[in-house]
Amino acid sequence: MANRLCTICARGGSKGVPGKNSRELLGKPLITYTIEAAKSSGIFDFVAVSSDCDEILSIAESGGVDFVIKRPAALATDSAGKVEAIVHAVKEAERIADRRFDTTVDLDATAPLRLPGDIVKAVEILENNRISSVVSACLARRNPYFNMLELVEGKVRCCKVPDVPLLCRQDAPPCFDMNASIYVWNRDSLLAQPDVFYEDTRILVMPETRSVDIDSPFDWFIVQNILESKIYEEGVSFDAVELVDCSVERTAGEFTSGVQKAPVLLSKD
Repeated sequence: MANRLCTICARGGSKGVPGKNSRELLGKPLITYTIEAAKSSGIFDFVAVSSDCDEILSIAESGGVDFVIKRPAALATDSAGKVEAIVHAVKEAERIADRRFDTTVDLDATAPLRLPGDIVKAVEILENNRISSVVSACLARRNPYFNMLELVEGKVRCCKVPDVPLLCRQDAPPCFDMNASIYVWNRDSLLAQPDVFYEDTRILVMPETRSVDIDSPFDWFIVQNILESKIYEEGVSFDAVELVDCSVERTAGEFTSGVQKAPVLLSKD
């Protein structure tokens, strides 16, 4: 039986949208969406919120999380790394719970559109394949092999030069936008080598409609409209290894209609 911990690490400071983690979005604090998704997944032994902000910790406590962890000031600056804060939260949760976890999941409070089923699928990929980590992303709207440009010594070229000329975007290898929604680690891998990417890291591909991370007022506007329209409920997430060919728009890679609201794959038992 796997022991699973969910961490939600949310700073009080934000330059793009001041106070965004505790700011109300359609009647409830932004961080509450993530707390509710974690609890609704039904797969965690404990859910912990880490923050330097007392208001956020109070919201988390009211939301029914198991642990509220005061983040040290040194890990709450603009230059502090997120992974270091997650490691701190994991160690503190293990100290409080007096147990060692097997799987650690971090959910970003600024990505409120994920569904419980997305979380479950990401954990399933990690545990079934016995790998170090899983990161969530969506299929990129622009492709560095075809229509993303850079300037090199004053000359314009594609960011990545393909081995053979590409006649259309569908011929380019699939690429992904990280959506800052779900990060899953084997606990030992995380603590031995605190990082996001390892040799065996895999990608959970989520629908674009669940892949907006709030960094600006424009993002906030987009997320609010997606929530009101409920289009985020459509489509399912999948393992990127299922993209067996090089076509971004292949039939097998299209998101199917349907709702991935509830966990159906894993339990704590």
